[in-house]
Amino acid sequence: MSIHSLALPPLLLQALETVGYEQATEIQLQAIPKILAGADVLAGAQTGTGKTAAFALPILSQCLSVEAALAKNTANVQHLILTPTRELTQQVYQSFIKYAQFTGIKVVQVYGGASIKVQIEQIAAGVDVLVATPGRLLDLLYNDHLDLESVKTLVLDEADRMLDLGFKDEINRILTYLPAQRQTLLFSATLNDEIFALSKHFLHEPAIIEVSARNTAAESVEQIIYTVDPDKKRGLCSYLIGSKNWQQVLIFTRTKISADLLAKEMGKDGLKCAAIHGDKSQGAREKALQQFKDHECRVLIATDVAARGLDIKQLQYVINYELPYNAEDYIHRIGRTGRAGDAGLAISLVSEEETYLLKAIEDLLKKPLLQQWFAGFEPDLERVIGNKAKQGKGGNKRREREKALGLAVKKNKSKHHRSRSR
Repeated sequence: MSIHSLALPPLLLQALETVGYEQATEIQLQAIPKILAGADVLAGAQTGTGKTAAFALPILSQCLSVEAALAKNTANVQHLILTPTRELTQQVYQSFIKYAQFTGIKVVQVYGGASIKVQIEQIAAGVDVLVATPGRLLDLLYNDHLDLESVKTLVLDEADRMLDLGFKDEINRILTYLPAQRQTLLFSATLNDEIFALSKHFLHEPAIIEVSARNTAAESVEQIIYTVDPDKKRGLCSYLIGSKNWQQVLIFTRTKISADLLAKEMGKDGLKCAAIHGDKSQGAREKALQQFKDHECRVLIATDVAARGLDIKQLQYVINYELPYNAEDYIHRIGRTGRAGDAGLAISLVSEEETYLLKAIEDLLKKPLLQQWFAGFEPDLERVIGNKAKQGKGGNKRREREKALGLAVKKNKSKHHRSRSR
């Protein structure tokens, strides 16, 4: 359906035409009218389906309303968008700037790893829409550089990722600075029980929107699983990229150390690589990402800090060098390709030690993922049999995953609490 069917202000439609945005997506068709009507919204949609525009366009429409013009106070933030990572903050900010290019609406982004002095100056100059990470926002609030008492709309983008990264306490503290009467919007690529519990805490009779089956990968993404020994993974990655002449490949690892080491070793194979993760400075991360977008760097290797917020146009190839401990992160990883209906290919390299992680992903997707061998990189069967005998039913590996996700700690606390209650 045409974007004009949503009755947006002419200045926004002009911007959308300038960037070649003609058709509205399903999440936009469902969410924008409800947001414009003032309802709280809990929305779930796969990555690459236009979630950002689904809340950005109605917020900008509200900024252009007669009521907003009459009540305008440039000293205070009118609309607040919280995001879990710097990369996602930048992506959302750029979307707002693109859609608001003819309006004069002031949009500011704040996040850690960048000069707080510059951000303070930008806020002091006036801000209508603020896009922020929780940590930096709290820094500004604690030091009285920001006032949120006039906020009309709060958006939590990728809300489930915020919970994964442990931002629940920060979100609760931020809520104390916000007026009780406001519109609240939760957007995420996945909806789970924890998100629904969170929504009950601070959404009022929300409209619930799910434009696809919960926790599913985009149909435009082909998923291939190769069973391979850990010491053959790097070789298989380099072979696939080199032999098939792939020019832009995003590879995910579980740890920062793995990302740096893989970039170094693949560089020895003649592939220009860059790694981004939480220990890299903001400048280094931005430089690596820009080089990748400009085709100056062929392979970008990232930890899950980059799984949300990376928006690379027409990215076709994603490789899971290591499966994530959190099964939902798999959906977000492969969601970097196959965006806006384009075809994408997601390859996962799975060792025998990681089959329990693959099982968790299959349980989440509610479908099996066929494992296959790649000729020349077949797994060592004796090693596989030996590992199965050593691991038994995989209890140790499951405990390792639980520890990584904090589940083991929760279980121990529950056990300790039960013993004390007796």
